[in-house]
Amino acid sequence: MHEILHPSNWKKASGYANGIAVPADGKTLYLGGQIGWTGDQQFESDDFVDQVRQALANIVAILAEAGAGPEHLVRLTWYVTDKKEYLARLREVGEAYRAVLGRNFPAMTMVQVAALVEDRAKVEIEATAVLPS
Repeated sequence: MHEILHPSNWKKASGYANGIAVPADGKTLYLGGQIGWTGDQQFESDDFVDQVRQALANIVAILAEAGAGPEHLVRLTWYVTDKKEYLARLREVGEAYRAVLGRNFPAMTMVQVAALVEDRAKVEIEATAVLPS
């Protein structure tokens, strides 16, 4: 459905795409940043990986409202408050990611920030998806 853009002479991207091309006639979905709280805006955990899993589940729930799924994601922008924790727990993050989003790897950016608006939040993830027409 989407075309992965990856120069043939580059090392293989692992867990993300360098770029994605989508048909111009699709419906583009822009999702605001999702953090690790529930739909009731309650944190069930202060654990980083648990918050990643919940933020991704929130993204899936919003996609479903438009009749879309993880396969329609074309971009994720991650904001983390501690890149060292992210890197130290990368395997667990990958497991949580695949459990929620499957093997769909859009273009991604990761940024460390000093803080997020919600004090308990350790990660915030923005998403863009394209639903074909």
